[in-house]
Amino acid sequence: MSAEALPVATTAQVRAYARRLVVRHPRDLAGVLALHALAAVTGLVTPRLLGALVEDVRDGRADVDTTGLAIAAFVIVQGVLTRYAYFASARLGEKVLAELREEFVDRVLALPLSRVERAGTGDLVTRASRDVDTLGTSVRYAMPETLVAIVVAGCTIGALLLTGPLVALPALISVPILWAVTRWYLPRAHGGYLRENESWSQIADGLTETVQGARTVEALGLAERRHARGDADIANSYRAERYTLRLRTVLFPIAELGFVLPVVATLVVGGLLYINGMASLAQVTAATLYAQLLVGPMDTLLSWLDELQLGGASLARLLGVGNVPPDRTPNGRRPEGERLAARDVRYAYRPGRDVLHGVDLDLRPGERLAMVGPSGAGKSTLGRLLAGVDGPRSGTVNLGDDGGVPLVELPLDELRGHVALVTQEHHVFRGTLRENLVMARPGASDADIERVLAAVGWDGPGLSTVVGSGGETLSPAQAQQLALARLVLADPHTLVLDEATSLLDPRAARRLERSLAAVLDGRTVVAIAHRLHTAHDADRVAVVEDGRVTELGTHDELIAANGSYAALWRSWHGG
Repeated sequence: MSAEALPVATTAQVRAYARRLVVRHPRDLAGVLALHALAAVTGLVTPRLLGALVEDVRDGRADVDTTGLAIAAFVIVQGVLTRYAYFASARLGEKVLAELREEFVDRVLALPLSRVERAGTGDLVTRASRDVDTLGTSVRYAMPETLVAIVVAGCTIGALLLTGPLVALPALISVPILWAVTRWYLPRAHGGYLRENESWSQIADGLTETVQGARTVEALGLAERRHARGDADIANSYRAERYTLRLRTVLFPIAELGFVLPVVATLVVGGLLYINGMASLAQVTAATLYAQLLVGPMDTLLSWLDELQLGGASLARLLGVGNVPPDRTPNGRRPEGERLAARDVRYAYRPGRDVLHGVDLDLRPGERLAMVGPSGAGKSTLGRLLAGVDGPRSGTVNLGDDGGVPLVELPLDELRGHVALVTQEHHVFRGTLRENLVMARPGASDADIERVLAAVGWDGPGLSTVVGSGGETLSPAQAQQLALARLVLADPHTLVLDEATSLLDPRAARRLERSLAAVLDGRTVVAIAHRLHTAHDADRVAVVEDGRVTELGTHDELIAANGSYAALWRSWHGG
């Protein structure tokens, strides 16, 4: 099944979020703007002083020393103000970036598990790494630099107009050019960078699949096929990046031309105005210097415009995670009783291709039900529905007496107090063994932890040992024991064990199941297993074939019926 990419936020959502960011810290933002404005205004005094100096030199009454000292003083003041302005910008940027990261983590943690699995690893990893880094560059550098450029450009244009409207007009010659090229560039850049980021997700997804399935690739001789997949992903990324490169090769040369023209036009037109007595030499000199000063902020503005487009595309991908609809709609009803029942349940991973076909299953509180059947029959899918991980396409899975409450209408934290799932896939978080366990029940004491470790026959490191990435490596069997210990510590009433002891050798698995049976006495247990001794010990056995429960009864009843289960039992015993 191909990965289903997570959604991307619309342009309107990105703009609305950006506006909220702007007004979220009004005092800090006002301080930043004030400092940059003061630094810009201080820097604008020098051209006026130089313009006056040129005219005084012509008239033979220049006081060079005094003017030089004044210029030096203003330059020093501008340097001090600029330093503190950039410091305030950086501090505000880091604050905003920290909030963005925290909100992204919250959105990711709120994603339905089934949607995360359909999206694939590459998409989410790329958003959490490359997109976050790209947005970090925009927030740390592009946004402050753009803000500075806007303030400086605004102040410079104001000073230019105050110098004289006639000498200011030539500086506007580039406005139509820059407006036209920017209007052409922006809509194309947004879509182009979204495609570029998506292509990186595809590369990451393909590489992750290849690395995680390296043994399967080698065993089945799939190296050439995976190599071809990688080449295709890289070629797609190359096309996407070449498109955005073409946009930049149009934007930047035209923008550079737009920077030079105002200086030339102001100097030429200003000279003509001076010759005709329509402007003073001081006005022409100051206007030309102001036009030259505009080059800096305009160049900064357009240079960072490209980075802002890339950051905007990354922000759209990060915000898009929040557009995934919830997989449950709590209605406030509380289940009374722990009876779990599936009624006419159907489920499909792809539209129109059901893998479960009208399953009915009524679990008796406190019973141990074994679910057996051939691979691909739908056992794990049914287990996920019984645990509330996924919701059925049609039909219901209800918890409680007298009809109960659908699992998809229970808040996730409440649901896990009733039903929990443990599969053969486990994750060991970086931290101490105690930290890995108490996440299931934060208030658990060491005595509680020791009890559950004893229940799973723990033979690994002590509670204070750091495990996970960078710590002591646990064997697959120990990771499985750790997952089962978390489950026992969480203490739900109903447990769904999907091959939960598959990584243990048969004897160890048998001992563990007997230990767990004592700890879990009185709880409802659904055990999905290929080892039929689990079925032999269960209160009832459900045989799942082709997405249907074809047989249901005790071990002895199904052996006597001489159906599919009896055939499996004889095959397992070599009969």
